[in-house]
Amino acid sequence: MTEASPLTPTMSKGSAAIPEADHRVAPSTPEEMDAALRVLRDKADEWVALSIDERIGILEELVESTYRVSERWAREACQAKGIPLGTPAEGEEWLGGPAVVLRNLNLLIRSLKDIREHGAPQLPKKPWVRPNGQVVAPVFPTDKWDALSFTGFSAEVWMDPSVTPSTLAETMGVFYRRPPAKGKVALVLGAGNVSSIGAMDALYKLFAEGEVVALKMNPVNEYLGPITDEAFRELVRRGYLRVLYGGAAEGERLCTHELVDTIHITGSDKTHDAIVWGLGPEGEERKRRREPRNTRPVTSELGNVSPILVVPGPWTQADLDYQGVNLASSLTNNAGFNCNASRVFITHAGWNQRTALLDAVKRAFAKATSRAPYYPGAEQRHKAFVDAHPNAFQFGPAGEGRVPWTFITDLDPTKTDDPCFQVEAWCGVTSEVPLSASDPVEFIRQAVAFANDTLWGTLSCSIIVHPKSLKDPRVAKAVDDAIADLRYGSVAVNHWSALSYAFVSTTWGAYPGHELHDIRSGRGVVHNSYLFDRPQKSVVRGPFRVAPKPAWFVDNRNAHRIGRALTDFNHRPGLARLPKLVFEALKG
Repeated sequence: MTEASPLTPTMSKGSAAIPEADHRVAPSTPEEMDAALRVLRDKADEWVALSIDERIGILEELVESTYRVSERWAREACQAKGIPLGTPAEGEEWLGGPAVVLRNLNLLIRSLKDIREHGAPQLPKKPWVRPNGQVVAPVFPTDKWDALSFTGFSAEVWMDPSVTPSTLAETMGVFYRRPPAKGKVALVLGAGNVSSIGAMDALYKLFAEGEVVALKMNPVNEYLGPITDEAFRELVRRGYLRVLYGGAAEGERLCTHELVDTIHITGSDKTHDAIVWGLGPEGEERKRRREPRNTRPVTSELGNVSPILVVPGPWTQADLDYQGVNLASSLTNNAGFNCNASRVFITHAGWNQRTALLDAVKRAFAKATSRAPYYPGAEQRHKAFVDAHPNAFQFGPAGEGRVPWTFITDLDPTKTDDPCFQVEAWCGVTSEVPLSASDPVEFIRQAVAFANDTLWGTLSCSIIVHPKSLKDPRVAKAVDDAIADLRYGSVAVNHWSALSYAFVSTTWGAYPGHELHDIRSGRGVVHNSYLFDRPQKSVVRGPFRVAPKPAWFVDNRNAHRIGRALTDFNHRPGLARLPKLVFEALKG
C-alpha cells in the first residue's frame, strides 16, 4: 500500500464488493425462473387494472399474514446472524424486520384510502415553502400514535425545485392518477443485511409504481424467502409476486430476461455497474462510451460513506456520555453491516471537548457486545482498513471469525483518497476527522463542503448540534443552510439517519441526479408512503437527548422486548397496546 494511493484492490472506491455467500436454499432453476416470470407477465395487466378497494383489501390481509410470521422472522434472522435469543441485540431483528414492514403496510393502507376519498394522500400538516421557493411536506408524525411514541421528533420531505405549492398534490400517487395501459414486471434484487429491505422494496414497486415483482433473495439472507412467501401470501396466491433464489449467475439471467421490464437493486455500485455495463474491460469500455448493455430502467440504493457532523458547543459530561453512545450505536447496529452505518465523524479540531467526546465514543465501543461478522469478506475488509491505519483503536475479541469494533481517529482531511473517505467499510469500522475552523459557523460550512466533495456517496448523513448552540442566530442559520446544502437523500438532526429508513413516511434513497456512469449511491427512492413523485431529500429532526433511551442504542438493555412490543403495536396501532410499548421503553 502506497502513501500516495491507499486504495488497494480489496478496497476499491465505492461500496463494498461482497464475495458470494454459501447458499442455504437451492438456487432457482432456469425452468423455475421462466415459469415465475411467465406468471407475473400474465398478471401484470390485471395488477394495473385492480381497483383501489381490492388493493386495500390485499394490504389488510398482508398485515395479518406478516404479523403471523413475525416471531419466526425475528428468530430465524437472529439464528443466522449469531444473535442469542433473549438478548438486547434480538431487538434489531424485530425493529428492522416485521415491525417496520407492518408500519409500511399500514401507511400504504392510509395513503390508498386517502386517494380513494380525496384523490391524493393527505399530509398530517400543511406544507410550507422555504425562502428559496422549495416546497417542504411534513410527513412525521403521521398521527397521534407517532407523536406519542416519538415525542419531539419530526420529519419532512423536501421537493424538487420544479414542484410548486399548487402542483404538489399532482405529484403524489401519480400511478393512481394516470395508470398505464400495460403492466410491467419488476425484478427486485434484495439486500442481504436488513431483513425488511427486500420486502419493502417489493411493496414500493407494487403499490407505488404499479409493477408486479420477482424478488430474488440475496444468498446472505435467502432463509427469509419462505417467510416472505408466507408474509405476502395473498400477493403470491394472486400471481403478483414471486420469490426466487440464487447468486450472481441467477441474477444475471434474470436481469437479461426478456420478460423483465425494470430492475431495482439494493446493494453495491459494483453490482449495479455489472448489470448495466457488464464485467471486465468490455464493461469498462461500454461505460466509457456510455453504451449500456442493459437498457432497462434501473433504480438502486447502493450505500454510502455516511458522515455525522458534530457541531461544537457547551456540552456537559452527561451530553458527552449520551452522544458517545449515540455515535457508537450508529455503527454497532447490525454488526456494522448497514448502508447507513456512520463511517466518518466530522469534528472541530479546536473544540475543547473534542477529546472528551472521542473518549466517550471509545467507552461505548468498549462496553458494546461483540457481534459475529456474518457477511462474507468482513475480516478481510477490516484487515485492509487496519493495515492502512495501524493506530486504530480496536475493542472486543480479535482473531479468526472476529471483527473488533474499530475506531480510526485524527484522519488528515487533506488526504482525500484515504480509504476511510472513499470506501464503504461494510464491517465494524468507523473513523473521525477533525477540521480546523475559526468558529462553529465556519466549521459547519467546512464540514458540509467536506461531506459533499470528499466523502463517497450521497445516501444519508447526520448533524449533531446542542440546543444551546442553536440559540446563537448565526449557528442556527448555518445549521439550516447545512441541511439545505448537504447533497444527501436523508439528513437527520441529532440522531442516526437510519430513522429516515424506519419512519417509512420519509423517502429512502440517494440524492437525485446521478448518471448511470457515475451512479454512486443510486437513483430513485423507496418507502415514501405519501407517494411523492419528485422528492429531493428527507429531513428528520429530534431532540439532542431523548428519554427513555432509544431502542436502537447499543446499551439499551430491553431492546428485544421493545422490538416485540413495537411489532405488536404496528400490527394494530391503538390505545390498548400503547401501555405495553411505553412500559418496555421505560425499562431500556
